[in-house]
Amino acid sequence: MKILVIGGSGFLGSEVTRQAAGAGHETVATFATSSGTASDVLWRPLDLRDHRRITELVAEVDPDTVINTSSGNANWEITAEGAIRVGMATARHGCRLVHVSSDAVFSGSPDPYDERCLPDPVTSYGAAKAAAETGVRLLTLDSAVARTSLIIGDGHSAHERFVHDLAAGMRTGVLFTDDIRCPVHVTDLAAALLELAASDVSGVQHLAGPDALSRHDLGALIARRDGLNPSALPSGRRADSPFPGALDVRLDSRTTQQRLRTRLRGAQEFLTAR
Repeated sequence: MKILVIGGSGFLGSEVTRQAAGAGHETVATFATSSGTASDVLWRPLDLRDHRRITELVAEVDPDTVINTSSGNANWEITAEGAIRVGMATARHGCRLVHVSSDAVFSGSPDPYDERCLPDPVTSYGAAKAAAETGVRLLTLDSAVARTSLIIGDGHSAHERFVHDLAAGMRTGVLFTDDIRCPVHVTDLAAALLELAASDVSGVQHLAGPDALSRHDLGALIARRDGLNPSALPSGRRADSPFPGALDVRLDSRTTQQRLRTRLRGAQEFLTAR
């Protein structure tokens, strides 16, 4: 299978690219500023604001599947419009698309969100991701839209770095006790995305771990695993802070998990002492 990974130099994209090349797939990956380090990968620069270049690149690579792992955060032109440009290019070329979305498309609820739930974002980033989902699904009816949660990865994720900096007193801030998510390990998520890429599964899929944890509880698990003092991690409530965001967002991934061989581990399992 020939795979084009959009955002291949990012945290998730790097792991998808590494696993794809390691499995023997012909792999091409894009980057915005600097290429990744995965071997046996052809790297191509790409600006998701450049519709013409996206179209040209998809035609040039001629992939069987495009996996869009990119994130421009709250930048609408990249996160929303860029994803839609990728959808347009894959629809025109007739290749499969797996688009990575986020639990940020939801506002928070005491009940878990399954794959049938409609987006109701409360942040700019969530709104951009929700718009991308809608555009991709309209343009590519056989595409898979994979919503995920906080992505953790052996010390290299943004959340893990933040925990380390807080514990060392290198940054100010708090870890919220009322902000609930379902963390997933980056290696599990990448494997699941590649499995989706090789399948004919379409529509919205949920790829998150089974354990629902607050950001503070997650930080404590990370600290214990890495030999840090969990009591050094300051806590607070998002509801009392000036930072907008959903509170209780638990992705129910059971339906998607039944379709996959890849097991999505919970944070209580993968954040054990090393």
